[in-house]
Amino acid sequence: METSAHVIRVRVPMRWSDMDAYGHINNVEVIRMLEEARILAFGPPGGTGAPGTEPPVPLFNTVPPNTQSLVSEHRVKYLAPLEYRNVPADVDIWFSSVKGASLAISYLVLDPVTNKPCVKAETMLAFVDGTSGALQRVSAVQRELLGRYTGPSVFA
Repeated sequence: METSAHVIRVRVPMRWSDMDAYGHINNVEVIRMLEEARILAFGPPGGTGAPGTEPPVPLFNTVPPNTQSLVSEHRVKYLAPLEYRNVPADVDIWFSSVKGASLAISYLVLDPVTNKPCVKAETMLAFVDGTSGALQRVSAVQRELLGRYTGPSVFA
């Protein structure tokens, strides 16, 4: 499968404990893998964790202090079982919508051996002020940063 210019490909480890009784990655663990892909591609949310390597798109480094990123919605469609492998899964990730105070992130999870799409998903994310809980607008700096990595929804 070819990746488009707007796609970031990250590799997310599959853990032995992620497997269900059928040898597939459990559906709950798929959601964890989406979170890991988001962090690998866009960085840790403001101020948590120790410094590490810069992500391809340092989205979370552009938010004001005391900002929280909150998931407001997940949509997941399982296309084929994601078999446990002892190698990381390939996850293609990009922005599929940038609105006033939220953004949508699309994912395509691929089997790392067969390259077969196993999961397509979308996450709605919003930034809020950690003290007041008020929604924060997506800034012009963030919009510019995201522009190159914006494409159609995985559900389009």
